[in-house]
Amino acid sequence: MAFESPDPHPEHTTDEAILARLGYKQEFRRAFTPLEVFGVAFSIVGLLPSIASVLFNAVPNGGPLAMVWGWMVASAFIMCIGLAMAELASAAPTSGGLYYWTYSLASPHCRNFLSWIVGYANTVTSIAALASVDWACAIQITAAVSIASNQVYVTTNGQVYGIFAALVLSHAVLVSLGTQVLARLQRLYIFLNVCLCFVVIIALPIATPSEYRNSASFAFGDFTNLDGWPSGFAFILSLLAPLYTIGGYDSSVHISEEASNATTAIPWAIVGSIAVSAILGWGINVSLTFCMGTDLEGILSSPIGQPMAQIFYNSFGQKGALILWSLVILAQYMMGSSCLLVGSRQTFAFARDGALPFSRYLYRINGYTKTPVNTVWLDALLALAIGLLAFASTQAINAVFTLAVTSSYISYITPIVTRFAFKNDFKPGPFNLGKWSFPVAAIAVSWMVFMNIVFFFPATPQTSVQEMNYTVVVLGGFMSLAVFWYYCPVYGGVYWFNGPVSNLGPVIKGKECRNSVSKEMEEGKGVHVSIVNV
Repeated sequence: MAFESPDPHPEHTTDEAILARLGYKQEFRRAFTPLEVFGVAFSIVGLLPSIASVLFNAVPNGGPLAMVWGWMVASAFIMCIGLAMAELASAAPTSGGLYYWTYSLASPHCRNFLSWIVGYANTVTSIAALASVDWACAIQITAAVSIASNQVYVTTNGQVYGIFAALVLSHAVLVSLGTQVLARLQRLYIFLNVCLCFVVIIALPIATPSEYRNSASFAFGDFTNLDGWPSGFAFILSLLAPLYTIGGYDSSVHISEEASNATTAIPWAIVGSIAVSAILGWGINVSLTFCMGTDLEGILSSPIGQPMAQIFYNSFGQKGALILWSLVILAQYMMGSSCLLVGSRQTFAFARDGALPFSRYLYRINGYTKTPVNTVWLDALLALAIGLLAFASTQAINAVFTLAVTSSYISYITPIVTRFAFKNDFKPGPFNLGKWSFPVAAIAVSWMVFMNIVFFFPATPQTSVQEMNYTVVVLGGFMSLAVFWYYCPVYGGVYWFNGPVSNLGPVIKGKECRNSVSKEMEEGKGVHVSIVNV
């Protein structure tokens, strides 16, 4: 018998025991420290590049007032969502967290179907997030070329898609690497994102020429409505910017099985990433409103194609803007790699429970890198397919940004509601809100339901087939396919999907399971009460 050295990280034993009680064996290396878990969530938020990507939502729907005060309003509600999810994550930290929680807490009469819907909604969220981030990165690269050519260069959809495809494929190669490499990269991501935030908050006001500097009354109180909706509704539409930017905080959940001390690291990563992003993001928006000038229509119609890039160009000049914008592109690129990282883990977890077509091929860990390479490439290829919407219209590809929010809210709402709507014996983990759990959850769910309805509206009241909001089409089409696949005669999931299924054998890494697993888990049956046993 080979000698087995002591675990240099004793907390791993606890993490593995908790995962065993949830019904799964340890298959990943737990290489992510709590700081790096936070780094995953924070890098997916990607404050500056994300704000740059969706600034075209806030500027025409309220201008400075929406950018500053809309950010604060949205941040408060986002924190409620994060707190409600953090409680669930602390109780059951697993890669397939959201659909796993749904199954464990829902009624036996509907848990299979609800778990299926949440799993597919979460899967499309991760793919749409990758597609939207890398499409935005491609646009940012073309904006850099435009800055370098003194705004002479004009891009085509074909060129943007080519850049987009190169970005997605390079991310697939990067995320196929070993877990330890991916974990250490998160520290670099944190450093770069924080530095970029402070550059804009501090250096932008210093560098901005007087003709582009705005008064405090303009920066905090000007309301500009360019798209034609009534002012109140326009303000609500502007909230897509903070909701898209401070999104993806569930990403830390999907690396639960690669994190040390997961029951506390995961919930604090969710809450911490939201809090830091809310504060720094507000500072960025205030800095932009003071330094963007008053010609908001000119910023939106700039040949550079990016409102924030035009603001940088006005303030720093060509060379300074190009240097700073290159760093924004780098941060956006890092953001894309993190999106694919967590998305591949969600897809892996769903395939592990047999819910995806060809699950037996997708549920595989590469023997060399110890990462789910098959699901990495599946998500990348599906993101490339979504990117083809660009050839339909600008509004069609823009729907990917709202799709990333609306589909994520479906997967957030369901487990939060099932916790309180059905009879269950939920036992909170180390992170819990006590008597505030229900009020916070009620606020979070009400907000998400309301905003999901809002995000189906078009950008302007007078719209056409080309300019309509395609979010409802893309999301509705995908979820309809998921429902059809569940109820499909003979072959549908209703006949064989039983929710999360244990993959534990009699031995875990050479150690006896002892009492970690119930009899029905050992028999490979669905995990019925796992979330309440942690």
